[in-house]
Amino acid sequence: MVSWSRIARRIRVPLGFAFTILFLWLAHPTRASLLTGFGIAAIGLIIRALASGHVRKNEQLTTSGPYAHLRNPLYFGSLILAGGFAVAALSCWIVAVMILFFLSIDLPVIRAEEDFLRRQFPEFDEYARQVPRLIPRLRPFGNVNGAFSWDLYWKHREYNAAVGVVVLMLALTAKMVWWHGG
Repeated sequence: MVSWSRIARRIRVPLGFAFTILFLWLAHPTRASLLTGFGIAAIGLIIRALASGHVRKNEQLTTSGPYAHLRNPLYFGSLILAGGFAVAALSCWIVAVMILFFLSIDLPVIRAEEDFLRRQFPEFDEYARQVPRLIPRLRPFGNVNGAFSWDLYWKHREYNAAVGVVVLMLALTAKMVWWHGG
């Protein structure tokens, strides 16, 4: 029998694209919501970029940079990013769908990824005891000073997130101008 986390992993990206259409339909942006939301989304992008520049997927357990503060900085950055979009869109329905998406799709995927890391890296259990899953700890664990690598950032194609943010914010701006007269 196929587990829900495996199904969630497969449908996460296609559902994200479908949600984008719903998002644009439900959004009611204003100038203030767009500016505030973009600022929040930018913080999420920075967190994701920093995490991407540290992680060496399947090669080693990453505990440097943002991984010294929380186990899943890419997902944390995505949550901040989603919060920025929710603010930009000014829609309670969007917030509700984002929460539902996170709880039903992202959280099971996070758990499955952590199970994989636990099997792959014996030191993961100690790391997991010391470092929270999604709420950053203020005092870092382990090697916070590991070097950020632009090569890793490009290898993981994290720039796609920045492109996506710009495109979606432009679409929200166009909706605001077109339907609400700016």
